[in-house]
Amino acid sequence: MKSTLSNFRPAALLLLPLLASCSPSADAPAQEAAAEKRVLAVHDSLMLRMDQLYTSRQVLQKATALDTAAAGRQKRALLAAEAAMMNWMHQYRRPADSVGHLRKMVYYTVQQHRIDSVAQLIRTSLDSAQALLQRQASPSASSSPTPPTP
Repeated sequence: MKSTLSNFRPAALLLLPLLASCSPSADAPAQEAAAEKRVLAVHDSLMLRMDQLYTSRQVLQKATALDTAAAGRQKRALLAAEAAMMNWMHQYRRPADSVGHLRKMVYYTVQQHRIDSVAQLIRTSLDSAQALLQRQASPSASSSPTPPTP
């Protein structure tokens, strides 16, 4: 079985110039801790939004006045965002202490990119669902004919 870190060789080659400044030194553990903290901070902020994904799906499910095709697309987008978060959480593994500094930094950089992509997916799906619900609410408020002004 291949190690999880071996899957990141192509990314490591692209990131080597960027990470060259992360040469092992006395502050290597601090750099690693900071990189991991940044990744986990995004994770933690996204976990707070997971309930919003569920709630938005439920609201879309119950909204009868919505275009069913658009509501279906939005529900699928919300489910995809939730699945992306779950997939990220299941694949994330803190590198072992025996892994070298550069490999850890590459791993955290790749994980930062992945969790940022999940964050964008969650933001986009929630914003789109909210926009659809607002569009649905607007016409119903103005659906009664307005009397012409003399």
